[in-house]
Amino acid sequence: MQVRFIFALHNHQPVGNFSHVFEQTYQESYLPFLDVFEQYPQVKVAIHLSGSLIEWLSENHSEYLDRLALLIERHRVEIIGGAFFEPILAMLPSRDRIGQINLYTNWLERRLGAKIRGLWIPERVWEQSYVRDLVDAGMNYTILDDCHFRSAGLTENELTRHYLTEDDGRTMSVFPGSERLRYLIPFGNVDETIRYLAEIGGRVNNAVVVHADDGEKFGTWPQTYSHVYHDKWLHHFFDALSENSSWLITTTPSEAIFDLEPLGKIYIPDGSYREMTEWVLRPEQQNELHDVTNKVQNHSELYPAKKFLRGGFWRNFKLRYPESDEMYSRMMSVSMRLETLTAQGFEGYKIDTARELLYRGQCNCSYWHGAFGGIYLPHLRNAVYAELIKADNAIDDATEKESPWVETQTSDFNFDGRNEVRLSNEHVYALFAPHRGGMMYELDVKKITHNLLATLTRREEAYHDKVRAGQKDGDGNFGSIHDRVVFKQAGLENHLRYDCYPRKSLIDLFYDYDTNIDSVIDGSAAEHGDFVQGDYNAVIRKKDRRIQLLMTREGIAYGKTIKISKAISLSADSNTFDIAYRFENLPAGYRLHFATELNFAGMPGGADDRYFHVNEERYGDLSTTLDLYNTTELGLFDDWLGIDARLKASRASNFYVFPIETVSQSEGGFELVHQSVAVQPHWYIEPDVTGCWSVDFQLIIDTTTAERREQSTKEFLRDAARMLVSEEC
Repeated sequence: MQVRFIFALHNHQPVGNFSHVFEQTYQESYLPFLDVFEQYPQVKVAIHLSGSLIEWLSENHSEYLDRLALLIERHRVEIIGGAFFEPILAMLPSRDRIGQINLYTNWLERRLGAKIRGLWIPERVWEQSYVRDLVDAGMNYTILDDCHFRSAGLTENELTRHYLTEDDGRTMSVFPGSERLRYLIPFGNVDETIRYLAEIGGRVNNAVVVHADDGEKFGTWPQTYSHVYHDKWLHHFFDALSENSSWLITTTPSEAIFDLEPLGKIYIPDGSYREMTEWVLRPEQQNELHDVTNKVQNHSELYPAKKFLRGGFWRNFKLRYPESDEMYSRMMSVSMRLETLTAQGFEGYKIDTARELLYRGQCNCSYWHGAFGGIYLPHLRNAVYAELIKADNAIDDATEKESPWVETQTSDFNFDGRNEVRLSNEHVYALFAPHRGGMMYELDVKKITHNLLATLTRREEAYHDKVRAGQKDGDGNFGSIHDRVVFKQAGLENHLRYDCYPRKSLIDLFYDYDTNIDSVIDGSAAEHGDFVQGDYNAVIRKKDRRIQLLMTREGIAYGKTIKISKAISLSADSNTFDIAYRFENLPAGYRLHFATELNFAGMPGGADDRYFHVNEERYGDLSTTLDLYNTTELGLFDDWLGIDARLKASRASNFYVFPIETVSQSEGGFELVHQSVAVQPHWYIEPDVTGCWSVDFQLIIDTTTAERREQSTKEFLRDAARMLVSEEC
């Protein structure tokens, strides 16, 4: 009996994650694992580190990479490459797939002296058409989950060796990773794992068995540090591998390919690991799939068909979460812009910088949601937008765009078959969807590389049933994050609210005349118009260095037909949007309660240097609920970002102001997350004798604080450089 065992780890921290999380995970997972592994010279492993993590290691713990390089030289570690910044490959055009892989391969070979032959497929999201690009990028193999192979019709005994797969005449090897081992290691008993491997060896000759999963579960996942290191699970596991080395041989993917022929040729259906295919489904579909799976699992005659039960398709996360589609569409616009310039002959440092920033903005974690926080984590969404905005700024710099300027573009920016409109200048970049209520759905502030509309709409999740039921497993029993039920705050069930429209800006609402802020916050306020997601006609007007987007719509409010015009104007070298609403065809004596909602994302509450202000008077931090009457101004100041976002109206106005918070799950448990600040200026309208009413207001994006801080930093660095030169002289 002989079994070759590939112990592969995937270590990753996303672009934009907090520095203390990098450090904590290093101390809890990456470093102690290496400390233990080095003590067992007979054991080999394969390791993939994402580019965002390895860059941090290079800057903060270069000694770790030096140790890895030595282990590589001794043939104890094989480094698995991949796309540099851990994108879902299905999300990228071929040029970016190949570009990211080549960039990372070169980096790894230069820094670690590693020969990169294979790549990690982020989240094992597989599409057969990848093969052509992967082979063209120099890759010879990858690892997927065994569920990929089962869905292709393979039996259990056929999941014990690599296969050859092909696309467009290119071939590469693919290994099935064991889902059983993903749950046994490190959560099961070591003896149970060895028995499982022995059982495979007893029925299959020259078996190759692969464990491929997150390295963070060796110390960082809840309660694993004590289990893996204090209780010495990892020591015991490596002891067992060493003691059974006469038949259980730890190897690397490249060695397994060299030693053994592939079992055959295979074409693998598009998919991912089992849990991912469930998470992409709507809540009711997830529940249906669970019910069907349980019935098949417990039915002897139906059980053989279980391997053909499949969930959803990863790309549909862009439908499940429109905010993911917005990030994707923004990313694609930068990629296409860069491709166009490259085709025109633009090259050099600035273009290379823009391309790397684009690649950073393709990091996958904020584009989806499952057991990890993902798209629900504002700092990850903000980080993606920051990189994409920086990339766009770098392209502007490379093309030497003359200032001041203002421009507009009408195009299908999000690939939905309808045109959106862009207004932009040196300071801001805004996207509007006339066919979706005329809303503004992106507002990039270039100076601070921040999208003020990186919001998240509150929606139902399948796990909300557990929140409502208050189910717990004590204080969180030890086990996989997929099985734990832990509440990070009390009373989360009271925060389960769902939105009936996107939490964006310039959302047009009609309330009862006596509506109060409590009903607006809890969603019980009746809405009496069809403008929220209605189709507005759009016209672009240009004059000198000023552009206006005029959107008009005839629709129903309180059962009557009225006309709304809203105009958004932007001038060159201006940080201010001039917004004008005009109502027409209002019957005499017709009274309306009208509100337009604006949201401000990435400006969380709970800090003294982030607060509301009215006429220079503070009104509480940005988590405060406000119900303001008869004022013309409201500001939101965020000292950390260096921004002051202000609304100034032409007539006395009222403001409903409240936080938008979601209840989501992450590896640590269920938690309440601040997503945005909703601001609703609202008016009690009575038409004039012509049946009209109007209001003008300004949205001012003031980044003076950020600019002063930047100038101070430049002056400090300049003075430091002068002092250094003086000392050298």
